[in-house]
Amino acid sequence: MKRGVAMAPYRQVGDLPQLIPVFPLDGALLLPGGELPLQIFEPRYLNMVDDAMAGDRVIGMIQTRGGGRTRPKLAQVGCLGRITSYAETSDGRYLITLTGVCRFKAGEELDLRLPYRQLRADYEPFAADLARDEEEEAEPAARARFAKALKRYLNRRELDIDWDTAKEAPLEALVNSLCMGLPFEPAEKQAFLEAPDLSGRFEVLTTLLEIDASDPDDEHPQLQ
Repeated sequence: MKRGVAMAPYRQVGDLPQLIPVFPLDGALLLPGGELPLQIFEPRYLNMVDDAMAGDRVIGMIQTRGGGRTRPKLAQVGCLGRITSYAETSDGRYLITLTGVCRFKAGEELDLRLPYRQLRADYEPFAADLARDEEEEAEPAARARFAKALKRYLNRRELDIDWDTAKEAPLEALVNSLCMGLPFEPAEKQAFLEAPDLSGRFEVLTTLLEIDASDPDDEHPQLQ
């Protein structure tokens, strides 16, 4: 069974649910407007998706920051996602896509005797995530610097992208897809999430690409 789910018209932070289920998953990054495919198979998270589909259809994606293996501490910032596609496999797994809505600060965690974790979300610091009406673009020099660093990064890892599509892509779509899709470390993914806005995220991404390109100890040789 597979179906799409329409996005809810969230226009202000007051429209967003305050108590949300969270899915702690290190290395997985969801950004506002981005799409994150997930394969759900653990019973507690199958339960979480069932409850989400019966309610607001939202899940908070969040990383951890140490602590116990069974209940690690949660990062301070996560991103609320709405389930926008859903499929169930013959062996009982769920294949879902979360579309990023708004980042949140992780507040009080509630013990509601559920198999998954829930917390109170504070969206106010990230209210601008809901008002992304105007396309932002980078200065030509900044975009050229970024493209050079990205090309070196991809060459060192023997990766490739569709450069024609990348050149034409809106800045937000390009930056978010790269931040979410490239194999950065969890701490680096968190830095993307916590950047104040798209311009800040673009700068963090460019800097990390440049640092990687200048690392003489990297195990991936640069292609000629």
